[in-house]
Amino acid sequence: MSSAALPKQRSLAMAEIGWIGLGNMGAPMAANLVKAGHNVRGFDLSPRAVATAEAAGVQAVASIAEAVAGADVVFTMLPKGEHARAVYLEPDGILAHASLDTLLIDSSTIDVESAQALHDAAAAGRFRFVDAPVSGGMSGAQAGTLTFMVGGAEDAVADAAAYIEPMAGNVIPTGGPTTGQAAKICNNLMLFINLAATAEGAVLADRLGLDKQVFWDIASVSSGDSWALRTWYPVPGVVDTAASNNNFEPTFTAELANKDINLAIAAARDTGTPLEIGEHVQQLFARLIDAGQAGKDCSMIVQLVDGTLRADVPETDQVPAP
Repeated sequence: MSSAALPKQRSLAMAEIGWIGLGNMGAPMAANLVKAGHNVRGFDLSPRAVATAEAAGVQAVASIAEAVAGADVVFTMLPKGEHARAVYLEPDGILAHASLDTLLIDSSTIDVESAQALHDAAAAGRFRFVDAPVSGGMSGAQAGTLTFMVGGAEDAVADAAAYIEPMAGNVIPTGGPTTGQAAKICNNLMLFINLAATAEGAVLADRLGLDKQVFWDIASVSSGDSWALRTWYPVPGVVDTAASNNNFEPTFTAELANKDINLAIAAARDTGTPLEIGEHVQQLFARLIDAGQAGKDCSMIVQLVDGTLRADVPETDQVPAP
């Protein structure tokens, strides 16, 4: 199968879909499957998350067993590898209750070791399983324009694409087991490095007297361009989609950014790959978290550059920089 994006699949007839994990990403993704005409049974430990998904047409169920019973496909969207391992491998988990005919798709962003453990356990139980993390954030989840990076056996990847289509702008097969996770980890490493560079460039441009819109207009069509610049520009009043316009209310939290870049750092250590820039950017997110801003948007690192935030001062004592 080519590494290029798969063509859009023809919509399936109504499928029975189990969904585990109805958070900020999972709920809108499941809702897009409902809009496409599928019956989605969803489970989450958070009553608020379940209520949000239910309002969008997802059928709430009380257990993993109920979610996967009779499902054509099961999706999982979970915070960390430990959660994915528990949901799949524990006695009341997916592998204990799903039919062997059910296709299993994990769209969590997790460590490669955990992804390999899920592939191994699924193969031992004769299940078809793919790792299919996504890029595009909460806005992409809501709009159905996510990029899915799908790793696993070729036939399972091809079948997964048909179910993924209502949630996706791109479905890209990445190769064998865990390569979806590998692609996501490396992509996000680049994203966060670009974001940090954008923050530094934006602050320096301002202090050199450049109009913020003029500088953005130049960078966005020059060699400083990046997705982070075009979508998450950390200076307010320039890019409509940026959290900087809304007091850094999260589109992607600092806590999640720190988690993802730490996945890259762990993978780099396992492979003997130095990530000097990546490790520095991780320290920026750690400082943001230390300043009490874990739940704010990751683009708030600009306030570490301009001096608005200091990690060594309690959040309540933070004073804007002059």
